[in-house]
Amino acid sequence: MKPITRWIPVLALLGLLSVAQTVSAKDEDAPNRWPVQAVGDQRLRVDVGAGQGSLALYASRPLDDGAVQADIDRAVLVFHGRLRDADVYWRSARQAAAAAPEASRHTLLIVPQFLAERDVSAHALAADTLRWSLEGWMGGDKALGPAPVSSFEAIDAVLGLLADRQRFPRLRQVVVAGHSGGGQVVQRYAVVGQGEAALAAAGVAVRYVVANPSSYLYFSAERPLPAGGFSPADAQACPGFNSWKYGWTEAPPYARQLSPEAYEARYVQRDVVYLLGGADTNPQHPALDRSCAAETQGLYRLYRGQHYLAYLQQRHAELRQQAHVVPGVGHEGDRMLGSACGLAALFDDPAGRSACDRP
Repeated sequence: MKPITRWIPVLALLGLLSVAQTVSAKDEDAPNRWPVQAVGDQRLRVDVGAGQGSLALYASRPLDDGAVQADIDRAVLVFHGRLRDADVYWRSARQAAAAAPEASRHTLLIVPQFLAERDVSAHALAADTLRWSLEGWMGGDKALGPAPVSSFEAIDAVLGLLADRQRFPRLRQVVVAGHSGGGQVVQRYAVVGQGEAALAAAGVAVRYVVANPSSYLYFSAERPLPAGGFSPADAQACPGFNSWKYGWTEAPPYARQLSPEAYEARYVQRDVVYLLGGADTNPQHPALDRSCAAETQGLYRLYRGQHYLAYLQQRHAELRQQAHVVPGVGHEGDRMLGSACGLAALFDDPAGRSACDRP
């Protein structure tokens, strides 16, 4: 297990900022109740036992024409934060790919979009457009319409498309990445997601990149102590500390197909890379989850990420998952994904890997 190599001092308190055109601390200051400014220009049909619907997304190649993509050897999915601003993350994903042109030459970029009812209304979208509650999609909740499709089932559908060897005969790796709210989606999906099975059967490796989420899914009642170590959280002081999506109480149906113990055993074998902003240390950040359940994991994102990895390490001595602290970067998706460690995690960029490994 590669250790975390850098600890960064706490920066000054960040002020509220307006919505920006880059993925940064600014991108999540606007209320997520506002309709999105843009909607992905592609659609993927999601068909599950509960019904059908169309998932909005951006992609660097058409996904609905059935064409064979014989040159694609890697697919990178990037998930937006709680503002559902997939257009911003679409620019961020393309900027990261442009920063590693050789490594990303044969990469398919996909940015799914979990829309809300107000987005569908504001943009007069087709009735079959999948839409969720404002934040329920981050935990795998079922869509509000047109059918009760879990947001995790929608991810399954994207991965199922990529597992089609007739469409993607040379695909060798899929990277599922997210920053902030998207990082929460990816971390929970890395635990309970079923889509990896189809890719594994097709001989395709899967990596999960979890960047600066507000919280993590724990497998037990233990939480980090301020003085070090771990101890069961005080359920009297914080009754909901172990509720989904922080723990397993009241987990959605999608996350009850296995036991928590079975999910944990599978999760620690998966290829997961944690990217932590060295300056993401503001306990008052406007987009930080400051609920009681989240604060049992620590007061700010860097602490929560470092201690979650330490929690896994104490439970699994042979853990191979990696965490990298990106020095000097706060809650800024562009800089996280475009950092040396980000480029290494997303594209196996040699230059990024060399710089990221440098002490």
